[in-house]
Amino acid sequence: MVMSPYCTANLFVKLLCKTWTLQFSLDVQMSPKQCLGIMSVKNEEEEFNTGPLSVLMMSVKNNTQVLINCRNNRKLLGRVRAFDRHCNMVLENVREMWTEVPKTGKGKKKALPVNKDRFISKMFLRGDSVIIVLRNPK
Repeated sequence: MVMSPYCTANLFVKLLCKTWTLQFSLDVQMSPKQCLGIMSVKNEEEEFNTGPLSVLMMSVKNNTQVLINCRNNRKLLGRVRAFDRHCNMVLENVREMWTEVPKTGKGKKKALPVNKDRFISKMFLRGDSVIIVLRNPK
């Protein structure tokens, strides 16, 4: 049996408008490399929907908040707009929270930690600084 250098894929295309949906299929000739690329995109999408990254996917779909614990011992509470497999994220309406211990003079008692926070409207978070991502229980 001779394998064709091309495989046929049946692609479904959906166009969404405010009042109607158009769905049609295309028969496309593509190379095996392109077929594997489409299959890997489908596998990645399936992993995003069922795997550990599903917390981020649900946050994007439902516009819900997540709590992110970062390596600099700060917490971020915000809404995820976009993310990738490395946990790089675009966040909106973020509240960054941390604690600081004020410095005291010589011979004085150790000061109590002070909770601090700030608001960031939009930010990009590099994935290597993420420790854990939690859904907002609300």
